[in-house]
Amino acid sequence: MSEEVLFEQQGQVAVITLNRPAKLNAVTAEMSDALVELARHCNESDDVRAVVLTGAGRAFSAGSDIRELDKYPTPWAFRNRADYCDSLKVLRKPVVAAVDGYALGGGLETALICDIRLASTTASFAAAEVKLGWIGGGGMSALLTHNIGPGNAALMLMTGDPIDASRALSWGLVSEVLEPDALLPRALELATTIASRAPIAVETAKANLSAAMNLPLDQAVAYERDLQTVCFATNDAAEGRAAFADKRAPQFTRS
Repeated sequence: MSEEVLFEQQGQVAVITLNRPAKLNAVTAEMSDALVELARHCNESDDVRAVVLTGAGRAFSAGSDIRELDKYPTPWAFRNRADYCDSLKVLRKPVVAAVDGYALGGGLETALICDIRLASTTASFAAAEVKLGWIGGGGMSALLTHNIGPGNAALMLMTGDPIDASRALSWGLVSEVLEPDALLPRALELATTIASRAPIAVETAKANLSAAMNLPLDQAVAYERDLQTVCFATNDAAEGRAAFADKRAPQFTRS
């Protein structure tokens, strides 16, 4: 595992930290491979019910390490690389991004792939690739459009200029803005709350949100009903009903 991607577990919450602060947490191929492995671990571990993703130092992430991009022998090899954004897309567990400082290019894409985004007052977001002659390839255009609308997405994608945390909040790019020293504690608090819920229900809620973004309305509603039926058949749902009747806190077992 790369020393530039840190992993720790606090209760049922996994904390993944991009740890290359001298380079604004710009992601190398080795770091990307580490994220792929950590995503696999989180998916396979019943002890992990939620994930917090953050960055060390004064950046969440500046995206890909630009100096490494010329190492790919062909554009097609670049297209087929194991990408860090793709690693997060396969996570079934909910992910809370704690964005402090810069979230640029692929760093912004990484934050967008997370389910919930919290920002510090010092956070700055930019789809900066256009300033270098290309565009994002990890879902930047689609994810920005879904989150902040086509007009605001166009402003970011076509200028490459940054927006600050207050504008990100007003546009719906982030859910909360906090002082820097309160950011990670709040992310952990939120992830811990999510981890305390029925894990199968939480994972189906995440899957259903993806369907809501990608399916026509009638299909999305039908899919939601199917997922509700799956959840209703679990032991956790039976425990939830029993706990409600007994006026006690439920004890969910992921079954």
